[in-house]
Amino acid sequence: MYCVTTVDPTLPLSPYREIGRAEWARLAAGLDQPLTETEVVELRGIGDRLSLTEVREVYLPLSRLLSLYATATKRLGAATSSFLQEDDTTTPFVVGVAGSVAVGKSTIARLLRELMSRWPGTPRVELVTTDGFLYPNAELERRGIMDRKGFPESYDRRALIEFLTEVKSGATEVRAPFYSHMRYDIVPDANVVVRRPDVVIVEGLNVLQPPPAPNDVAVSDLFDFSIFVDAETSHIEKWYVDRFLALRQAAFSNPSSYFNVFAHLTDEEAITTALGYWNEINMPNLVENVMPTRHRARLVLRKGADHDVESVLLRKL
Repeated sequence: MYCVTTVDPTLPLSPYREIGRAEWARLAAGLDQPLTETEVVELRGIGDRLSLTEVREVYLPLSRLLSLYATATKRLGAATSSFLQEDDTTTPFVVGVAGSVAVGKSTIARLLRELMSRWPGTPRVELVTTDGFLYPNAELERRGIMDRKGFPESYDRRALIEFLTEVKSGATEVRAPFYSHMRYDIVPDANVVVRRPDVVIVEGLNVLQPPPAPNDVAVSDLFDFSIFVDAETSHIEKWYVDRFLALRQAAFSNPSSYFNVFAHLTDEEAITTALGYWNEINMPNLVENVMPTRHRARLVLRKGADHDVESVLLRKL
C-alpha cells in the first residue's frame, strides 16, 4: 500500500524558496515603473488596496519573471521545432491565477496583463476569467446547485479544457463565453476572443483543481506557470465583508444589477447578509476546494492583513 501526501509550501523542507517582501522588492531595482497612479486606480478592484509602491515592489518584478519564463519557453519551442526540422509551432504561454473570492486575484490578473505587455518579449497579453465557464443560471437552477455557484461542479469544465486545448494547440482564434457580473449570468452570444497572443492569463477560483478522475486532464495541465494568491481565512472574510459593503454603494445601486435588492440594506443588515454568504458558500468552498490546491502552484503570493504581499514562495527548478 502506498501513502499519498501533499507538500505544504509553508514547511521548512519545501520545493519552494521563500522570499521576504524586502528581498523581493530589491529585485525591482533598475526596473522602470510603467504605470501611473491613475492607471493603478483603474485596475484596482473594489475593496483592494493596491498602491504604486506595491506595484513597483511586488508586481513589477513578478511581471519581469513571468516575461522571462515566457520568452525562454518560446525559445525552447523554437529550438524544438528546429530539432524536429519543422516550422516553429510555439503556442501562447499560459499563466493560471488562483485564490479565494475577495483575495484580490482578479486585480492581480489585470495588473499582470498590463505589466507583462510592457516587456519586449511579451507585447500581446490576453486575460480570460473562468467566470465565463460557469453554467448559465438557468442550468444551475435545473441542476439544483444555484447555491453552490463558484464550487467546482458549477463550471463547464469540459468547455474550459477545450478552450485551453485549442489555445495550446496554436489555433488562430479561440472564443470563450462572456460573463456579466452586473447580470450575474452568462451573456448569450457574447464572447471573449483570443487570437494567438504571446501570453494568456487565466484567472479563477478553481483553476488548480486536480482532475475529477485519474485519466482526466486537469485545467492546470495546460498551464505553463501558475500563481496562488494566499492569505489567512480571517483576513479574507473581512475583505469579503468590506467589499460587499462597498459594492452596496456602487454596482449594487444600479437598477440593472442582479444584486440591486441589497442596495438599501443598513450597515448592520449588509454585514449580516455578507457573513451569511461567506459562512454558507464562500468559506466552505475555500476550505474544501480552493486552499487545498495551493501546493500545486509554481508561485505563491502571501498577503497580510493590510492586503499587501508579505512574502513570495517560488518553486525551485
